[in-house]
Amino acid sequence: MLQQTQVDRVIPKFHEFLGKYPTLQDLAEAQPEDVRKTWYPLGYNIRPYRLHGIACETIERYGGAIPHKPEELLSLKGIGRYTAGAIRSFAFNKDAPILDTNVMRVLHRIFIGKGEAKKQKAKLWLLSEKLIPRGKGYDFNQALMDFGAMVCTARKPVCLLCPMRNICLTVSLDEK
Repeated sequence: MLQQTQVDRVIPKFHEFLGKYPTLQDLAEAQPEDVRKTWYPLGYNIRPYRLHGIACETIERYGGAIPHKPEELLSLKGIGRYTAGAIRSFAFNKDAPILDTNVMRVLHRIFIGKGEAKKQKAKLWLLSEKLIPRGKGYDFNQALMDFGAMVCTARKPVCLLCPMRNICLTVSLDEK
């Protein structure tokens, strides 16, 4: 729900959604159109249908237990590399890389500095994976996302207060 949607809009819908569908079984048994109506007005209206499909497939293929292996997660329609990493990291506490908009911006600014981040995803995925301190994937990924949301923001980054400013390749030299 939080992908490209503001937290304050998600919170009430998250509680409503979990109240209506507290288990994967409940979600799988629901009518897809009811799932979409519960999701509304969060946007990206394909997501509730995909989520419903994932619930059905998880019940059918995995007995209702969300898989934790990357290849199993990626086999579910609607789950890509980022979502698989987020599930592994946040639900299963695995050292799995993620690359959302905030993480991509932070890693690109600090370690690459030039060009467009979106055109350098392969390098950024590798960085995201290699930088995770062993056994700390959950904390590291959460910190990177929060850092990008609060300090290394898209429009007005707070470079003066940034603890990474001395190594950041994007901060201008006269600011250092």
